[in-house]
Order: sequence, then C-alpha cells, then structure tokens
Amino acid sequence: MTKDMPQVTLRDVTPDDDELLVRLYHSVREPELALTGWSAAQCDAFVRMQFAAQQVHYRTHYPTGVHQIILLAGQPVGRIYWADLKDELHFLDITVLPEYRSRGIGTPLIQGFLERAAAAGKPARIFVESFNPSLRLFERLGFTCIKADGHLLLLEWRADNP
Repeated sequence: MTKDMPQVTLRDVTPDDDELLVRLYHSVREPELALTGWSAAQCDAFVRMQFAAQQVHYRTHYPTGVHQIILLAGQPVGRIYWADLKDELHFLDITVLPEYRSRGIGTPLIQGFLERAAAAGKPARIFVESFNPSLRLFERLGFTCIKADGHLLLLEWRADNP
C-alpha cells in the first residue's frame, strides 16, 4: 500500500449490508450470467437465490466464520469471510467491487491475515477456481496448490515456505 492509499479497514457485516453483499456476489457471477440470455429480472432472481444458498452454506459449514465488510477510507468496497479453525485459517470468500479491483486493496489485507496465521503456527487456505483472476494474487503472496478438483483449487500458504 502506498502512502497516498486510503486505509483499508474491516467491520462486521450487518443486515444493512445485504444489498452490497448481493451486488458483490453478482459481480463475481456476471461473466457466466452474460452467457444466459436472461432478462435483468431473471438474473437478479438467480443471483439472490444463489447468494442466499451460499450464505446458508457458509453458516452451516463454518459456524464460527467471521463475515466482514472491507472498507476503503470508510467506504464499503468488498467482503471478506474467514474462519479461524483448529488447524488452519481458512478464507471462505474475498470479493472486491469491480471498480476497486487491482488497486492494492487485497494484498495488505490478506498479508495481515497471513501474519495472524503465522503467529498461530497455522497454514492459511482458500479455494479458488483456476480461471479466477485472483489466483495470481494468491500465488504472488506465496500460496501453492495442494489439491485440484477440476477447476477448483485448494491453495495453501505456510509461513515456513520460502
């Protein structure tokens, strides 16, 4: 982060964030939705249904997960969901609005979590699709693929990796 980069902070998700969270989810699904030929209303209904299912999945499988909003100079620009599990720090989801991507927001944010994982003596892990542009960010930060299932990759970072 450069000196002139506004500070990136986090706050817990509140019910008032629902529309932002749906917008973030939609931004990730946009490329595949563009191929459907659906109307805007159909896309919106699909995104809301899938978003709700994702939330249920995260809360069911990661009940201790932390859901936070990424703020840039106080402005909501993304979300980060993570869980501090017994044997790992697991990133469930990191999404930044398209207009804020590639601005250096994710790198210091993720590095802060990696410092937390290192201090606890745990690896950090995240699932990423092989075609997701964020894969380059994680690789640059030292994550390596430890498992591949089709296009879904399980990436891991360890403090003791060179």
